[in-house]
Amino acid sequence: MGERFERHRQPWNADELQKLHTLAKKGMPLKAIAKALTRSEESVKDRAKADGLSIAKLR
Repeated sequence: MGERFERHRQPWNADELQKLHTLAKKGMPLKAIAKALTRSEESVKDRAKADGLSIAKLR
């Protein structure tokens, strides 16, 4: 199974959102963004979609 995240279901704060937007605009892949934010890939993907961001499809 994948990594366990202690922050399960925690709300996003302003700093995390800013970092998500910055990293997504730089073209970082989903896996790298998730690791940088210590969030699951699914969580990052869902939040990016909600904010209208596109994330690089690189693996």
